[in-house]
Amino acid sequence: MDIASFAGLGLGLFCIVFSILGSGNLMGYIDFDSVIITFGGTFAAVVFAFPFDSLMEAMKSVKYVFIYKQKDSDDIIKSIIDLANIARKEGLLALEEAAMQLKDEFLQKGIMLIVDGTDPELVRNILETELAFIEDRHKGNQSVFETMGALGPGFGMIGTLIGLINMLANLKDPSSVGPNMAVAIVTTFYGSMIANLFCTPVTNKLKIRSSQEILIKEVMLEGMLSIQAGENPRIIEEKLKAFLSPRIRKNLKDTKEQNEGVE
Repeated sequence: MDIASFAGLGLGLFCIVFSILGSGNLMGYIDFDSVIITFGGTFAAVVFAFPFDSLMEAMKSVKYVFIYKQKDSDDIIKSIIDLANIARKEGLLALEEAAMQLKDEFLQKGIMLIVDGTDPELVRNILETELAFIEDRHKGNQSVFETMGALGPGFGMIGTLIGLINMLANLKDPSSVGPNMAVAIVTTFYGSMIANLFCTPVTNKLKIRSSQEILIKEVMLEGMLSIQAGENPRIIEEKLKAFLSPRIRKNLKDTKEQNEGVE
């Protein structure tokens, strides 16, 4: 669970509601016509802009904004080093049994390609192609929310224009000026909320999730190719650490020293 996502959304809603209650009535900001124009119009345009399958996949990806368990880079590197030790002692064919116990499909697939004697360049091409498709799929999900964030304020402006047109058309009736002006302003408010409180943060968080996943898989790819090349496990470990931030490298070093101290 990503506490930051829940906290950010909750805090944003709290700030808006608190500001409204501090100077007005919350019910005054709830208008059915404005909801239809802004939220309904935005949803309709997004449905128009994307294939149904892409929309469904993008909607499912929202859960990764709030509920996400990042793969531990420490465990990934440890698994690769264990595989490297097996290959060094018993040969590449001995990796088949170890591969069947791996939980990550990408890592398992790469190890099985190595066991099957696939050419190293072909292994790289196959796995890099899979990485490219994963990244493209992630970008597709992000583009749905980017588009939604761009369309929300636009439909808010359409609602504003409708409200102003209705107001100007009924200037002879003073009682209609207030309600029409309220629709005009509230729709802009709703459009800004769609873009700034939800769509933009969701898009940014999905980009972060994507970059984290791609980085871990790049570590796996480099590790597998190093195993196939017969490199020393210690050299492989140092090579894989280069992908990680200094903080994570320090944590890896501290954990390793603690384990050695226990032994």
